[in-house]
Amino acid sequence: MRFALSPSRLVLASFLAGVALASTTLQVAAQDVRPREPVINVSGEGEASVAPDMAILTLSVVRNGKTAEAALSANSAAMKEVLAALKAEGIADRDIQTSNFSIYPQYRHPEPKNGNAPAPEITGYEVANALTLKVRELAKLGGLIDKSVKLGVNQGGQISFTNDDPEKALTEARKQAVAEAIAKARTLTDAASVKLGRILEISENSARPMPQAMMRMSMAKDMAAEAVPVAAGENTYTVNVNVTFALD
Repeated sequence: MRFALSPSRLVLASFLAGVALASTTLQVAAQDVRPREPVINVSGEGEASVAPDMAILTLSVVRNGKTAEAALSANSAAMKEVLAALKAEGIADRDIQTSNFSIYPQYRHPEPKNGNAPAPEITGYEVANALTLKVRELAKLGGLIDKSVKLGVNQGGQISFTNDDPEKALTEARKQAVAEAIAKARTLTDAASVKLGRILEISENSARPMPQAMMRMSMAKDMAAEAVPVAAGENTYTVNVNVTFALD
């Protein structure tokens, strides 16, 4: 058996459904506007300095020749001697990397004739082969530079100092940063006569120093025979934290 609702009952049913929906919406809205938990946000910074234990050194062998083949042959012969010397000094294969290799033609630009510029002429070729080394025994650094130059390195010579494992320094910097943030929060809440509550959130932004260039040299075979003096200094690691506390 089917029952048909009259138009008036349909209107009443729709009205009641609308009232129920509106009531639910108001309840949800009331929940959304509940007072937020009072908080305080502070930041802290910590630093830790440590002596570097590794040097990153770049060395380049550059040779010229009338032909690309001649330039490449001369460069390869010099580089083989350099690599052999480095390995003899205890530099492991994993710490030697070819960082650049290039072959470029060398040009001569003839004088213009009758207002026309003749096409440049190739007079030879230049081959450059660059190595990036990790030197883990800093005491050997000056001697390595001196020996490499004597064996044919004639360009480059950029040195930077870093740390193989900086985690100990970063841990100390983190502790300092958090301690500073807590002290700052206590100072602020004491001044405002409110009670500092639990930590709700901590975020970190750490800065590891990029290897900084400490020396650049124009290398030549007539450099002094004694080892090149180098100074490593210190690396500073910085950690910044943002801490959110509840207020009781």
